[in-house]
Amino acid sequence: MPAEKTILFLTGTRADFGKLKPLMRAVEASGSFECRIFVTGMHLLAKYGNTYRQVEKEGFTNVFTAMNQMGGEDMDMVLANTVQALSRHVAQDPPDMIVVHGDRLEALAGAIVGAFRNILVAHIEGGERSGTIDEMIRHSVTKLAHLHFVANDEARNRLIQMGEQPDAVFVIGSPDIDIMLSPDLPDLDAVRARYDIRFPDYAVALYHPVTTEPEMQAARAQGFARALADSKLNYVVIAPNNDAGSEHIRKAYESLAGNPRFRMFPSMRFEFFLRLMQNARFIIGNSSAGVREAPIYGVRTINVGSRQRGRFLHDSILNVPDEHAAILEATRRSWDMGECPPCFHFGRGNSVELFMRHISRQELWDRPRQKHFQDIRQQ
Repeated sequence: MPAEKTILFLTGTRADFGKLKPLMRAVEASGSFECRIFVTGMHLLAKYGNTYRQVEKEGFTNVFTAMNQMGGEDMDMVLANTVQALSRHVAQDPPDMIVVHGDRLEALAGAIVGAFRNILVAHIEGGERSGTIDEMIRHSVTKLAHLHFVANDEARNRLIQMGEQPDAVFVIGSPDIDIMLSPDLPDLDAVRARYDIRFPDYAVALYHPVTTEPEMQAARAQGFARALADSKLNYVVIAPNNDAGSEHIRKAYESLAGNPRFRMFPSMRFEFFLRLMQNARFIIGNSSAGVREAPIYGVRTINVGSRQRGRFLHDSILNVPDEHAAILEATRRSWDMGECPPCFHFGRGNSVELFMRHISRQELWDRPRQKHFQDIRQQ
């Protein structure tokens, strides 16, 4: 067991906080590590629900906040702001490790700061494919990170293919599955009461901008909203992330305001969202939740457009073009299809145990900060 180390977790969205929270809790409760949390990004924007308050309510001891945007700035400017804010924070009291998650610009900022300051960078859920600029960000974080905690062997093999040292890549599954399979999720009645969801059956809609196709975003968002309305079904709608183009989706959703078949929220506490998703007729949109989390519950997904292109395929996932007619038809087909068998491609709920086991080994902390490309021998 290494001497007490300080681990700084970086969170910029409601989604990555939900995935990192089980690891944060375990680190804080361990007695062997000091847990710090650097909160930025969407968390501090009012129109996304001021979700930094959710982080604070969890009762963590060391929580720091930094505004990296006012809303509407270009992504490269937000990245620069995040690097600057995190660098100033780290300069005052350097941690021993920075933990980042996934493919958001906050993760890239954390990896940049860690790499330049010779701080160990641990990347959660590298090696996965997705559409849009997110995939480029994810793989860029991989090349800056020293340690990789991936969801499955498929992701591990991709990182080794990218030149990462095999002994720095650890398969632990996706940490949010630990929460998904927990017996401590709120019951559905509590979720309905908290969010005033009165219709008996519903689907969940999560639709985000496709940053590499900006010229089509406005028309597609309008088509998506019209398809939901025309289906005459009930929906719980979660607002999009803050990527470029999100304003078009918000504008399209204005047409749904006042429609009794819709309940719309800027964000939702992760555990409540999971219970809601678990009991939904289907999930629709282009969120990774539809291709990663929904199959674990056997919930069907209507995956719209190209944003998740190249990601996991499962019998529960129906891929459709980002077009009004195709989306509308898919909703009518999916409403009464029922559940699929659960799929555990991304883990079985023991990610925390595996993560803590790895970071408790002294040799992990002794790894050189200088990385070397691992060539793959030709057969």
